[in-house]
Amino acid sequence: MTTQDHLSMTFAALADPTRRAILTHLMRGEVSVKDLARPFEISLPGISKHLKVLERAGLIERGRAAQWRPCRLKAQPLKEASGWIEHYRRFWEESFDRLDKYLQELQAQAEPIASAKPGGRPEARKATRVKRERKKHVCQRTTRR
Repeated sequence: MTTQDHLSMTFAALADPTRRAILTHLMRGEVSVKDLARPFEISLPGISKHLKVLERAGLIERGRAAQWRPCRLKAQPLKEASGWIEHYRRFWEESFDRLDKYLQELQAQAEPIASAKPGGRPEARKATRVKRERKKHVCQRTTRR
């Protein structure tokens, strides 16, 4: 079976919330089928069907000790799934980093324009006021002549 097939089986098994809850329960250690079924409102045959799916995906292992059928978690397929997801997590982080950098560049370009407008930074408003005053003063000087 290829890695892609393992991933498909792992994700298909993880698609059901009951199966995910079973895996969470198995993180504490070996548990019998009867004990696994207790928190769920599902019949024992219903739990057995979920366990078969998990077993086929390689996520659990069932043993036999007399009449007791312990189930235990096998985490290797989860590690493979996690590695696959991690690859895409890095892709998205790099994309967000590039977007963040681009937005910072846009913001840096827009800041001088925004700060010159009313409501911008006080220093910029002061500079704009000074320019207006100079212009007004120059106009008054030229009209006096």
